[in-house]
Amino acid sequence: MLNVILLLTESVMSGAMDPDYKVERPPSSYGSMRSESEESEDEGGEDKEVAMILPGFIPIGETRMQLIRPSESPETLYTVTTQQPPPGAAVIDTREYYSDNYDDVDDEDMEENLIATSPEPPEPVEPDDTTQSDENCRLGRMHPEQDLPHIFRSIQSALANLTEEELYFFKIGVSSFEKSFSREKMMEGDLLDLVDMMLEILGQDRSLMVTINTLESIKKKSLAEKLQNECRRAWTRFQLREDLIRKHQIIFEGVPRAGKCKPLDVVYVEPQISTCCYGGVDQSHEFHSHPLQPLQIPSPDTFVSLNNLFRLQKADGSPVRTVLTTGIPGIGMSVSVAKFCLDWAKMQANRDLQFVIKLSFHSLWNLRNQNLPSPKYSIMEVIKYYHPECKDMRHLDKEDCKFLIIMDSFDCYQAPLDWENSPVINDNYTQAHLDILIVNILRGTVLQGALIWILGRRAAVSQIPSNLIDMVTEIHGFSDEMKDDFLRRRFSDAEQATNILEHYKRLPTLCMLACQPFVCWMIATVFERCYRSYQDYGENPPRLTPFYIHILVVQTNRRLMFYYGKQENNLKWSEDDKQMLIKMGYMAFKMMERKTSVFYEEDVKECGLNLTEVAVFSGLCTELPAAASDRRRTFCFIHFTFQEFMAALYVFKTFHIDNKNVLDSHRTLHIFKNHQNKSAALLQSALDRTLSSPLGDYDMFLRFLCGLLSPACHDKLLSGFLFPHNTPTVAGREKMQQLLEKKIQTAPADRVRNLQECLREMIQEDD
Repeated sequence: MLNVILLLTESVMSGAMDPDYKVERPPSSYGSMRSESEESEDEGGEDKEVAMILPGFIPIGETRMQLIRPSESPETLYTVTTQQPPPGAAVIDTREYYSDNYDDVDDEDMEENLIATSPEPPEPVEPDDTTQSDENCRLGRMHPEQDLPHIFRSIQSALANLTEEELYFFKIGVSSFEKSFSREKMMEGDLLDLVDMMLEILGQDRSLMVTINTLESIKKKSLAEKLQNECRRAWTRFQLREDLIRKHQIIFEGVPRAGKCKPLDVVYVEPQISTCCYGGVDQSHEFHSHPLQPLQIPSPDTFVSLNNLFRLQKADGSPVRTVLTTGIPGIGMSVSVAKFCLDWAKMQANRDLQFVIKLSFHSLWNLRNQNLPSPKYSIMEVIKYYHPECKDMRHLDKEDCKFLIIMDSFDCYQAPLDWENSPVINDNYTQAHLDILIVNILRGTVLQGALIWILGRRAAVSQIPSNLIDMVTEIHGFSDEMKDDFLRRRFSDAEQATNILEHYKRLPTLCMLACQPFVCWMIATVFERCYRSYQDYGENPPRLTPFYIHILVVQTNRRLMFYYGKQENNLKWSEDDKQMLIKMGYMAFKMMERKTSVFYEEDVKECGLNLTEVAVFSGLCTELPAAASDRRRTFCFIHFTFQEFMAALYVFKTFHIDNKNVLDSHRTLHIFKNHQNKSAALLQSALDRTLSSPLGDYDMFLRFLCGLLSPACHDKLLSGFLFPHNTPTVAGREKMQQLLEKKIQTAPADRVRNLQECLREMIQEDD
């Protein structure tokens, strides 16, 4: 064996002394990549470089063994996927044979060891494509012009046109621009090593950007423009990715406030998304064993991952083009869009999408209402207006360009769209009114190669013709495990997270409502503040009424900001805003009297309300899928307890402001001279109605009414919103407390627990 090694060494040395014998450089960690000019020279030239083949060795193509770069050379993902030996093959490090100690090794032992540990090379195996899938979603294969080999060759070709002096200044510029490069390291190696190192440290997109910027800085603008044109798709994708990361890496929840934000990747928990759309309303109730309006619940086998929405197929097996996602208010549509964009921008999912372009209907509505000289635009002008980095995107017309347009918040576009009579537009450069452009995008005549993702509240998106939608999905919120995961992610203090988890679970109704991500956020926000503000907070269970008031206030403020453009410092509720809530409460009260949980368009009009305001903008109601037997549009509150809360709010406001007892049509409260008798009379009427009705019909309504009678709710939480600051508080709480305590002693056993909760809602002081 030793003789063989010496023979190899002698052959190497003799080959090196031959002036006509050329040695090929070892492959870089990105494979043997050469510019197109080099490839053409190899094909046409007669004097080709020949890889040195050692005597007695079988060529690499037959043994499937590769020469690995030295260990000091940085390895990359590309090395892992292209230069690993086939499974089961032995890797022989020849450097051991030239060590100072090789004489101490017995030749026969070495030969026996090699025979024992070196099986015959297996058949060629295709390397695993790590860009295809991971545990949760399919990453997808990138377009060749956006993938590493093309970018490598393009950068290498551009730098090959630099003189030695220009390349020196280029290296100086890169080391100044990127602190991760030392000037000494930049000066080592040849051109291939330089490109290899840049891609290794910066990644392909950032390397492209740094190269273009540095070429411009050393006055090689023509080379920079040429490189940018050769890598136009990669350059545009990089700009889009940077923009999406900047916009979505942090999240503002509820009403956006400065400093009140969280990293999206840290707090995000993916909700359940189903391809069966049953309305998305949780029907569980603390008292009702059977919901008043039974709805179907999707089975787990209908759930789909967020990043796999565009892996779905239509009934005929063809891929989907247009996906519609809907859900009740507060279910997390906007956050899901942000997470989808962030995952793509970080190249963690859907890498086969060359571009993800977000055209929010909120932005389109603002553009439509601008007083510009020309109210007409082409779709390319609209894209360029919101994404200047997308100029000159001629490849959007090409068949090999797979890209996604995200059009969220459909409910913000308040103009009616003429789906039948809008003229047809067949190209991306024809100018038209925005209403017509939107219709043609969904028709598929504009942006014909695009995938379209539309999101919006059901009452708004129900106007879109079903023949324009390939797949309808619905967000159904959190499971019990997801609720806990969401709340634990929000707090670095594990003890604080545990306290809040245990605290909110003491209220069954709040546990049911927490399937909505918005409510989970409210739980985290409200109870974190309470634990911080009250020294002994947490000894008693939380009260329900203050929590519902918080949700009402936040949703109303979001309505003013999101749909009417009000600023955070100008969220004062107008009389129209207050009247809308009271009329919604009146409608909810009438629904309770009729023992129904759904309402129709005629019910909304009967109460003097606008259907869009109630079903879309309020954030408290949603539309249900139409039943086959009833083609009327059907609506309900986002949870039955919200209907009961709004009914209690209407009864309390009528008592507190209008001095009337709507629970007793035969009496008005102004006949009582004693204010304590007024409040006691209202409570007595509510108790009579509750205890004379089946369990569940008015029990939760009574609990909310008792909570609203507490000054901590109507004077502290609703003052300045629904009621003026100088409105007197409700008197007679002692008398109402005595009345409740007496009823607890005489009430039926199945009513005692709720009456105790009513008493606690009224007299407990903390929030």
